[in-house]
Amino acid sequence: MLTVSGWDCARCGHRTVLRRGFPALAPELDAQPEGFDPQLFAELAELESRNFWFRARNALIVWALRRHFPETTNFLEIGCGTGYVLQGIAAAFPGVQLCASEAQTEGLRFAAERVPRAAFLQMDARHMPFDREFDAVGAFDVIEHIDDDYAVLEGIMQSLKPGGGLLLTVPQHPFLWSEYDVRAHHVRRYTAPDLRQKLARAGFEIVRMTSFVSVLLPLMMLSRLLRRTPSANYDPLAELRIGAFANALLEFALDGERLLIRAGLKLPFGGSLLAVARRPS
Repeated sequence: MLTVSGWDCARCGHRTVLRRGFPALAPELDAQPEGFDPQLFAELAELESRNFWFRARNALIVWALRRHFPETTNFLEIGCGTGYVLQGIAAAFPGVQLCASEAQTEGLRFAAERVPRAAFLQMDARHMPFDREFDAVGAFDVIEHIDDDYAVLEGIMQSLKPGGGLLLTVPQHPFLWSEYDVRAHHVRRYTAPDLRQKLARAGFEIVRMTSFVSVLLPLMMLSRLLRRTPSANYDPLAELRIGAFANALLEFALDGERLLIRAGLKLPFGGSLLAVARRPS
């Protein structure tokens, strides 16, 4: 775990506080959550490891990191939530030093239990304190929660070593916007041209971009259409609670889709986007 003293500044007299045992660089965000309901972390942590979407996304992320940045020695995850992705990376890359941040320490509590060897801190992703420190940085379904997503991309660029890599996933297609996005505190859903433009503007060289969750797009469209009308009883985690048979079938479909992506196919449509980019050397 990162120590408080490591973030103190003798020049300006800044003293970092602890919240729930974690160094807190932006405690005001922890006290007044903006991007996610902290009451959902406990159930989310329980559902993730069994849900087809999280499992398939983890497999895709691990493959992309191994395929495009195999020499990674240290990795930063921004907005790690309950640590499910970080846990998958830790298992796949036991020799990589891991650091993770989250705006809410309630999420960090679960992440630290999942990956005790990682270093954690509470942080505002728009104001990152790192300078050319990481071989690779990941942000997985994070920047859609943040108004100033460009500030996050600039901070990632600054945090990467020259030649370092970025792995990014975001929800795709504004036409899929529904009550789900509202309750998930999304600010936007992306188009591929929009994300590509923002990455280029921040100085990244785009290595690869593809849609995923493509084979399930018709089901997503139907589900979102049925949830466009606001409801006082809406449950944002309802989509994650599905039967074992349906879950296995959907995961099998996404496993097949991942084989196409690994073979080099660029999928034009899908519920999500994967972007792989690099800081110029």
